[in-house]
Amino acid sequence: MWFSEALDSDWMQYYLIFSWRRQNVLRENATLRRCNNTNLSIDIGNEVKYQNKMLGEMDSDFDSTGGLLGATIGRLKLISRGSQTKVYCYMLLFALFVFIVLYWVIKLR
Repeated sequence: MWFSEALDSDWMQYYLIFSWRRQNVLRENATLRRCNNTNLSIDIGNEVKYQNKMLGEMDSDFDSTGGLLGATIGRLKLISRGSQTKVYCYMLLFALFVFIVLYWVIKLR
């Protein structure tokens, strides 16, 4: 009887020590995970702010480009209203010249 009580007592001490160590390890792991998750959340927040800033800059660039294209189309409409065949001819010759020069530059590479 005394042997079984001693065995139970030793086993109980071993179990308590093991349980205490396991609890400390789990607590440390939980703390590390919480720190990692916090850092990850902060990094995600910084990335979102950076991406929003970039999208805002792209929006303003597209707006300015749209204004430039709108003005150019307005000028072309003004030209197309009149009977200015010389201007059409000059524009066609200029475009043809640009394409020939570009072809020549690409061909020489």
